[in-house]
Order: sequence, then C-alpha cells, then structure tokens
Amino acid sequence: MRRPLRPAAVLVTLSLVLAACQGSASESPGGSGVPQPSSSATGGSVRIGYGGSPDSLNPGLALLSEAYQMFELVYDTPIEVLPDGSYAPELATSWEVSDDALTYTLHLVDNAVFHDGTPMTSEDVKFSLELYRDNVEFPYMSSYSDVFPTIEAPDPTTVVMTSETPIGNFEYRMIFMYVLPKHIWENEDPLEFPNEEMIGTGPFMMAEYAQNEFVRLAANKDHWDIPPIVDELIWQTIENGDARVAAITNGEIDMITEFPTTAMPTLEGAENVQVVTSDSIASALTDIFFNVIDPDECPADGVCSGHPALRDLAVRQALASATNKQELLDVATFGLGTLGVSLVPPGQVDFFVGADAGQPFDVDAANQQLDDAGYEDSDGDGIRECLPDQDCDTLTFRLNFPDDSDAGPREAEILQAQWGEVGVALEIQTLDADTLTAVCCPAFDFDVIMWGWGPDPDPQFLLGVALCANIENGFNETGYCNEDYEALYEEQAVEPDHDTRVGIIKEMQEILLEDVPYIIPYYYGSTQAYRTDTFTGWNTDPVGFGLDDISSLAFIRPVE
Repeated sequence: MRRPLRPAAVLVTLSLVLAACQGSASESPGGSGVPQPSSSATGGSVRIGYGGSPDSLNPGLALLSEAYQMFELVYDTPIEVLPDGSYAPELATSWEVSDDALTYTLHLVDNAVFHDGTPMTSEDVKFSLELYRDNVEFPYMSSYSDVFPTIEAPDPTTVVMTSETPIGNFEYRMIFMYVLPKHIWENEDPLEFPNEEMIGTGPFMMAEYAQNEFVRLAANKDHWDIPPIVDELIWQTIENGDARVAAITNGEIDMITEFPTTAMPTLEGAENVQVVTSDSIASALTDIFFNVIDPDECPADGVCSGHPALRDLAVRQALASATNKQELLDVATFGLGTLGVSLVPPGQVDFFVGADAGQPFDVDAANQQLDDAGYEDSDGDGIRECLPDQDCDTLTFRLNFPDDSDAGPREAEILQAQWGEVGVALEIQTLDADTLTAVCCPAFDFDVIMWGWGPDPDPQFLLGVALCANIENGFNETGYCNEDYEALYEEQAVEPDHDTRVGIIKEMQEILLEDVPYIIPYYYGSTQAYRTDTFTGWNTDPVGFGLDDISSLAFIRPVE
C-alpha cells in the first residue's frame, strides 16, 4: 500500500532494510535497465523488491512512501522514534525544554559529515527546519516546524527553537526533519530542486536512480554512527505482486516489502523463505475518501469534477452504513488486520476514539436513509436518481485506486457489490500512483478514491488532512472544511497536558465520523518476507515492529 503514505509506515521497512544490510547478497535477477551488483563489492548487495518507485527525491515535495524510504536511509534527523513509540537521540545527543515549555534546545553530535565531505553543524539543522517551515507549499513537511518562529544556532552543536505557545509533542516534530546541507540547498529553489544527488549524512548514499525501475544506494562506510556492512542496496520495482513472490522464492531477491495476502501459503511453504507479520504503534490503514469540495471553493489549478451527490451528508452517511468492513478486511488481509474506525489507529492507544465509534454496518438503515433523503430508483434499474437540484443523473460514482495495490481489484469489486445493494453504482478505474495523486489533490478530479495511509506515531499529522487550510496545497484530499474541527486542531497542537489533548483529539475524530469525508475499512500491520539462507539473527518478535525492529542491527549475521 502506498500513496501520500506517511514516513512512520516506512520506518517499518527501513528497519528491516538496515538489518538486512548486515548480510551478504543473493544473485541478481537481471532484467532490462536494472543495474547488476558490482562483482568487486566485498560487503555484497542486498536486493529489495517493492511495488512502486519514489515520486520525488526532494523531501519537501515527495508524497509517496517509496520516496520516504530513501530519505530515511540517506538522511539523518535530530531525534528518532523506536518501535515501542519512545524517542531516542539521533543527530541530537540530547535535548531540553524550558520550564515554560516555550524554548527547546537540541545538542548535536560533532562528528556527522555530509556525503560530500562537508561537516554538518547546527547551521544545517537551523537551515533545514526553516526551509521546511517557510515553504508552506510543501504538502507535508511544513507542519512539523511551523510552531517555531525563531530558530537560532548559537554554536556549531546547539540549536535553540522558540515557540509562542507550549508544545505537547516536541520530539515527534523532529523525527522527520531530514537535515539537508545548507551549502547546497541555499542556492536552489526548494520548490523546483530535483535533488538528484541527495547529499545527506545518512548511512547510505544515492548512487543511481531510474524512476519506476530501480534505486541503487551505496553504503556510507564512514557514517558517523552506523556504517553499513554491505556495499549497496538495490531497490527494484516489481509492480506485479505475484512476480515479487516468484522473485523471492526463486532466490532472485533477498526480501520483499509487501505481497498479496493470497500468496501467504506459497511463501510459508517455500524453502528458505520466512514470512513475518507484526504490528506497530502506527498501523497502516486503508481508506475510502470522497470528493466533497464545493466547486465555488475550487483551488486555482483545480478541476473539481466531483459528483454533486457526494456533497450531501445523507449520501455519505448511507454509504458508511452500507460498507461491510469485515468483508473487506477478510478479503484484503486474510484476517490479519483489525476493523477500521478513524484516521487515528488503535496502536495510538490513548488517542484512539474506540472500536465502537462511527456508524455500524446496516444495509437496511442505509437504504432508509437514502429513501428519506429523496433518492429514488424510479425506473427500477437498481440505481438511484439524483435530486432535482443536483447537476447529475444517477448515483453512479467513479472509483479509483492505485494499480500497485495487490488487494485493490478485489476490494473494489466487493465495494461495488456492497454499495449496489443500496442503489449506488461504481465505475472502477485503476491509475498509477503518480496519476492518482495528480487527479486527487488539489485537482479534485475524482468522485471516490480507495487508497491508504501510514500514520505518524502522533495523531497530529494525519488529522491535518481534514484542515481547510490544506485544500490549496493538496494535503487535504477531500476538500472537507469544518471550522469547529479547525479550531480543535489548533487547540490540540499547543496543548501541553496529555489528557486534555487526548480529549480534544477524540472530539475531532467524532466530528469526522459524523461528517464522513472518510470511511476507514481496516488497519493492518507489516507483513514481509526474507530469505533465511542469506541472513540469520532476525528479530521475529511480533511486538512492536517485529521483524523490522531496528535492534536487529545488533544480531543480524551472514548464514555460514
């Protein structure tokens, strides 16, 4: 699953990949245009098969999870999040908060070096935080450091940030602040810079990239903290899920980050292949979202072609009641996930609104609601007609989903059947991730999209997709706007008391459940596969990130 899919989800994959780097390489699968590992690579090459490709190498502009996987490997951040949800130092050796919770100080390592040999200092951290903060056109990154109007670097290893109000989630705001080299970025337009060389301080360096084909990352053997043992990683795009399964069972690649659930028996029965399923503090979620933007509020570059009936709350509520989440869950995950509720997953325990929240599955209630709202099927063709004041004929909606979704086709057919029971028709069309992003946000050239998110460890980020202010930049993918929700979002962002903030965030979820810009069918954890004849010592504990736990770095070793 991917799409504007957030970095927290890629921490899962990153940890597994870093652990994989402790082993040796398998034979390469070859293929037109795909680079072959160098025969002189003493540390070996690790091949990872995945279904997509980065949409941008610029951390400010990227939307897809594949891009963030590369950022996590190539860049370092001040603070990192651990599998149990706690925070730990990365580029920052420590940090402190003033008594009034208005001043935040980072103390940095003094030995981090960019890939081009330039030492990293507090000026680079300051520059990066300000770059993300000041470019509100960035769809994601500006929301992390925007609470710090003043950022100072009094000496090479100290950064001081000042906020106008207390902050209850400072550490969280630092975990995706990829530190960029000031000496390179200060001479570029951040909204146009392709960043093809990706100079960072991380354990891997960009070596070669061909979009939709492969990414080759070379090991940074001089990394200040975790010098990889292998010589390179090769992320190979294998769009077809069955082909990924075949590649790992044949020994052509070392691990795969995702696969169709229907392939589970094949992988579990394959020689030298191990499947590990685990959950995390921020389980990924599948969502169904509606285009509800008022055409009069269409962004300057938008199309805003959404079906008029979807702007009727009664229609969205009826569709929520008509959606059998359990059926979608069973088909998509073989029961490995949990029923969805809101944008906040149950792994974020305190903030989760509760399994019983939202509208229950009830086809009769959904039909009655559409009847009461005046949507009739006067010609008996099984599809309800629009209301007289709506510029449409029938409740026939376009349904799009990404073509790299292994479960997408089956889910779409199930949803088509479910909504057909209440007189709603779906015209199904798959699109590649880049095209789907283009028609989505902020073009709003769609009716219904089925995609997914990988939430952050803190609920603030993903709840931002429903902000009025994010319609223009495309982060708000539905066009939904509620002033009460907006006010609560601003309130929770500066609430230092945990329990009070929990109450605010639950109230926000209740608003979204009532207004239904989203339907969340299910949550699911990480299911991946690796070859046991290449590496040993994996952490397969299902708690936390399980196989993907970064602590595996201390245990992974080549198979003798």
